Amino acid sequence: MDNQISIIPIGGIGDVTRNMYLYEYRNQILIVDCGLGFADASMLGVDLLLPDISYLTSTKKQIVGMVLSHGHEDHIGALPFLMAQLQNKNKFPIYASPLTAEFVNEKLKEFSQETTKVQTVQFENPTVSIGPFNLVFIRVTHSVPDTSHIFIQTPIGNFYHGSDYKFEENPWDKKLSDYEKIQKAGQQGVICLLSDCLGAERRHPLPSEQIIFDNLKTQIAQSVGKCIITTYSSHIARLNQIIEAAKANNRKVCFVGRSLLKAVDVGRKLKYLDLPAHMEVPLESLRNFTDKQMVLVVAGSQGQENSAMSRIVDGIHKQIKLGLQDTVIFSSDPIPGNEILVNSLVDSIAKKGIKVVYSGLYEGFHVSGHGGQNDLLRLMELVKPKKLLPIGGNFRHMAAYKTIAKTKGFKDSDVLLLEDGQEVIFDRGGNSKLGRKIPVKKVFVDEITGEELDHFILRDRQKLSESGIVVVMAEIETQTGQLTDFPDVTARGFMLDGKKLGSIIGKQLQDILKTHQGVVTNWPYIRKLVSEVSQKVLFRQLRREPLIIPVVIEV
Repeated sequence: MDNQISIIPIGGIGDVTRNMYLYEYRNQILIVDCGLGFADASMLGVDLLLPDISYLTSTKKQIVGMVLSHGHEDHIGALPFLMAQLQNKNKFPIYASPLTAEFVNEKLKEFSQETTKVQTVQFENPTVSIGPFNLVFIRVTHSVPDTSHIFIQTPIGNFYHGSDYKFEENPWDKKLSDYEKIQKAGQQGVICLLSDCLGAERRHPLPSEQIIFDNLKTQIAQSVGKCIITTYSSHIARLNQIIEAAKANNRKVCFVGRSLLKAVDVGRKLKYLDLPAHMEVPLESLRNFTDKQMVLVVAGSQGQENSAMSRIVDGIHKQIKLGLQDTVIFSSDPIPGNEILVNSLVDSIAKKGIKVVYSGLYEGFHVSGHGGQNDLLRLMELVKPKKLLPIGGNFRHMAAYKTIAKTKGFKDSDVLLLEDGQEVIFDRGGNSKLGRKIPVKKVFVDEITGEELDHFILRDRQKLSESGIVVVMAEIETQTGQLTDFPDVTARGFMLDGKKLGSIIGKQLQDILKTHQGVVTNWPYIRKLVSEVSQKVLFRQLRREPLIIPVVIEV
């Protein structure tokens, strides 16, 4: 309708990742962010999760454009996987700040999608018009440079899209949040503030990023061997701190890991990374330097299975071996859901008797990129919205956000706690109501093939890991529909007496097949019958429910 705007979160509500939000006016859609999610331990053989874009590919409405808030994977990482589907109906422009645009364009190039290019928006000239939407990019501080909030002007009123941020007063790169533009946006009237809520439980202000430099410098100085530091690849400010700390200790720097090398290349290209040429040592030249001369910056701070950090810890990295004199520093915290992987990596290093510095034992080596309660309240005060919609957090963070919002006079009805797929509709007066509930599912991506997986494949993988697999091979005469002999039964993942079980399964199949004598025409039914009988026998005899693979041979 002409007098309303609807917002539909496709991902990022009740979840830290897969951020994707739709703003709809009439038959036109603006997309904000297109992020990845990360698999947990129950998602076997899965590396990534994508937003479910079924609604976007099936709707008759037109996507008029997309804007990206910042360069973290949970906000941009799904784009290369989904771009072809999204632009299948119509081509649309994509806009982002300089570093964000460069990160995404590198990803698109890697996926052979150079025909799509993200256009750069400079903070000095931050206004973009897309269909009925007028957008202003506003710089805020976060754990990746060039992070933006987006002020969205629509025909019925204004919205403030405030994804991940903190209000750091002394950032390492000296680029403060643009409080003046945030306040100016608020003065124009804002119907709804969509706000990062991940730090809503944190009562105390975050420490300054500046303390990290001093701590890194001290630990590097104390390291008798090489110093290995792992952090987020996109954290350009942290990389600059590591370079300065290494320089202060007369050490050189070697970057290890594909994602990290790409980030370094992008940082250099945009002149965001201050790395003197004489300080960098390529991996292939590392053997020419002593351990005491080196700081290694390694990708894989989240314990990813095939990352450079995991391979070093497992002892299978070709060029880098851990020594007892080394120091390993985690200048990062686990992304929610990755705690088990990271803790396992820390355990493995500690078992080797190597000094490992991590947030559970040492303070001041990482500062969150998400502001606490003071920052969230300050944004409310600057923007002065009528309604609030917490995003980018788990539900407990959303509930905590609502609690602190009420201390500023917001009513229960003013703070919208949604679920993914839940449309909320706003009118010119700033009133809101719930609309459609669009079904959204988790879309899994196989870590090897890059292809999407259906949920039943994950279910089968789970069953395989827990209960094993059993192959039941049965020969059936085509003319009579009867068994020629008892089935062969073999198992993987546990021990069984195949001969005994084959005899039991065979006798039961014989009894059932006697009622179906004659030429077999429905072979799918026979295979299903073999599977069902085998499943019942195995559970009765072994109290197990393995994955059953029936193999029926026609003779």
